[in-house]
Amino acid sequence: MGSLQDQITACRLCAGRFAATATHHAPRPVAWFRKGARILIVGQAPGLRVHESGRPFTDRSGQRLRQWMGVDDATFYDRDRIAIVPMAFCFPGYDAKGADLPPPRLCAATWRTEVMEMLRPELTLLVGGRAQEWHLGTRNLTQTVASWRDHAPRVFPLPHPSWRNTGWLKRNPWFETDLLPDLRAAVSAML
Repeated sequence: MGSLQDQITACRLCAGRFAATATHHAPRPVAWFRKGARILIVGQAPGLRVHESGRPFTDRSGQRLRQWMGVDDATFYDRDRIAIVPMAFCFPGYDAKGADLPPPRLCAATWRTEVMEMLRPELTLLVGGRAQEWHLGTRNLTQTVASWRDHAPRVFPLPHPSWRNTGWLKRNPWFETDLLPDLRAAVSAML
């Protein structure tokens, strides 16, 4: 069967679902992890740019996330140090109005337990509400991120670094002044 990463990369469980989206695309799982990585980034699902590049966070969200973490590109993409495991490994597509579709739950149900048992990270960044719901059982992103101290230093719930959340960041200045320095310190300690 090959390695777990190879199995995920070959997955086509959602082919029919993706073909039915407005983007009519084929699955392209982006599995970016290795056993032994001390830091785990749990995102939602790859966007279109990641689908095209085959590399996670190759967009403005990734630039912002790297800035939040205080790491350069080489460190961020070093699979021996940082694993990037979204809730769904494929770009879910857009609906007829051009909005992002949610990550298919089938992906997490199929792969998540096995990946998490293999990785066992020392520091986990939960990027966005779907990651926080799965790992913490929470549903209110602002409340979850605001209570980050309840989870630190092993887990940091974060908003998605998308440009769409710029307003959220402006309304919650404590994120930058209080949470980010502790996040950077935790990341630095793991590296």
